[in-house]
Amino acid sequence: MLERILAFSVRQRWLVLLATLAAAVGGAWSLTKLPIDAVPDVTNVQVQINAIAPALTPIEIEKQVTFPIETALAGTPGLETTRSFSRNGFAQVTAVFSDRTDIYFARQQVAERLNEAKTTLPPGVELRMGPISTGLGEVYWWAVEYTSPGEGAAVRDGAPGWQKDGSYQTPEGEPLTDEFQRTVYLRTVQDWVIRPQMRTVPGIAGADAIGGYVKQYHVQPDPARLIAYGLSFSQLVAARSQQHHAGRELHRAQRRRLRGPRQRACREGQ
Repeated sequence: MLERILAFSVRQRWLVLLATLAAAVGGAWSLTKLPIDAVPDVTNVQVQINAIAPALTPIEIEKQVTFPIETALAGTPGLETTRSFSRNGFAQVTAVFSDRTDIYFARQQVAERLNEAKTTLPPGVELRMGPISTGLGEVYWWAVEYTSPGEGAAVRDGAPGWQKDGSYQTPEGEPLTDEFQRTVYLRTVQDWVIRPQMRTVPGIAGADAIGGYVKQYHVQPDPARLIAYGLSFSQLVAARSQQHHAGRELHRAQRRRLRGPRQRACREGQ
């Protein structure tokens, strides 16, 4: 057998050279189209659903948010398994699909199921699908910090930046007098200035923020003053839910967040 192959190659040397050249050209062309990654992403096809409900405890999140979402996803074409975890005010459900499922088809199916599930969720729950990325897709980390006064940062009273009294003035003119206020402002810059610009970079699926303090506003009503003004908690909640009207009725208190227990446990027979 080997002798016949060698004899054929000697007699048809030009045909062998032509076949070798064609194979080399085809291999070079395939090399240009082959995606090369130092750490190949072997993650399965998955879609993450993040649910945010700040007023709910982990038990309430599990019963009222996580379980209804998992039930709504059941029977989705291509779905293999689902896994989830519930935290204080936050829940994440991961839907794992078969490797043959197109990721965009999977996300479309999940979006349709979530639209149906919203009617069964508590009011105020925000549902978001995670970006088309995995842990192996993290390519860059950065930190947002202040430049120390005198080390490249000019100190000028009245101008944005460090002041002579040690405070920091934002471009909006807000003075930050202590370390906590300055830390909160760093997270604000990260969320509203840096992250939106990072999302515009071609190939970037998402930009996440870790650490810092998110600026929040909390309404802490004083029962005695509410009685003095002739207001009740139900009126306060109703004004909050109207948002735009709440800004006029509650003295610029629109988009404030109310925290409180939303379930009452009763003993059997009562």
